[in-house]
Amino acid sequence: MKVLHLDTTHPFLGKELEKIGFENYYDFDSSKSDLKLSDYFGIIIRSRISIDKDFIDKCKNLKFIARIGSGIENIDVDYAKQKEIQIISTPEGNSNAVGEHALGMLLSLLNNINSSDNEVQKGTWNRESNRGIELRDKTIGLIGYGNTGKSFAKKLIGFDLNTIYYDIKKIKKDNYANPVSLNYLKDNSDIISLHTSITKESIGLIDNNFIESCAKPFWLINTSRGNCVVVDDLIKGLKSGKVLGAGLDVIEFEKKSFEKLSINESDQSSLNYLNNSSKIILTPHIAGWTHESKIGLVKVALEKIKKLI
Repeated sequence: MKVLHLDTTHPFLGKELEKIGFENYYDFDSSKSDLKLSDYFGIIIRSRISIDKDFIDKCKNLKFIARIGSGIENIDVDYAKQKEIQIISTPEGNSNAVGEHALGMLLSLLNNINSSDNEVQKGTWNRESNRGIELRDKTIGLIGYGNTGKSFAKKLIGFDLNTIYYDIKKIKKDNYANPVSLNYLKDNSDIISLHTSITKESIGLIDNNFIESCAKPFWLINTSRGNCVVVDDLIKGLKSGKVLGAGLDVIEFEKKSFEKLSINESDQSSLNYLNNSSKIILTPHIAGWTHESKIGLVKVALEKIKKLI
């Protein structure tokens, strides 16, 4: 059984697949049109290549596609299912990392840690202007309550705040957060954190209409996907005071591979504004990108692959 690895992952995966009878083949450079695909039983990807109908039709013997990461928007899932190809996603493998990153961004925003550090490094010692805000008694609304949303909610236990969530799916109630409607979340949240997958509803979700419909000024955290937030509308919200600050691990200017930005002149102006704002923390899509999650993701994939054979 041949498996084609189209992206780099932790070497543990290839070694363990060999032990259970797979032959590993690696191609990290070929374009989609140049790939020879007919012989493979499985394909391992991250985000370098999108798997569409034409790609799937070239795979005559394909039984599974395993995406090492959270989200499967780069795969035509419906068509793959028609072809009886199993889709494996591994959000369990980096959900802890995402939850920790979201918490770090939130605490830094509310306590001016990044901005005051920049001031001190430039020789300025301002205490009063950097007075922080406590999480205690605040309401935080999570949009999306899958693996990463729940991981974040668990980490908020002990901060004496009210954690609520909205999800389009019915999710069994737990001890970490309370399910609410989207309107209730917008009416009550002091902080909004995005943990949604990419759907028609989530693309452009945080736009001017959403921001203006929130009852209170709020802080925003986004560790999901960049195109959930319309950057120019976020900037309007920052200027008006409706958005108090934002921690963005992802941004709508990312390429599909997540490895680089794709920026035109207008985008660059918006990015410059964010870079120069003390109300913004930007990180380069690293919320789920830890040493522990690198092996954690492939371990989850391996266990799911084992169940297929």
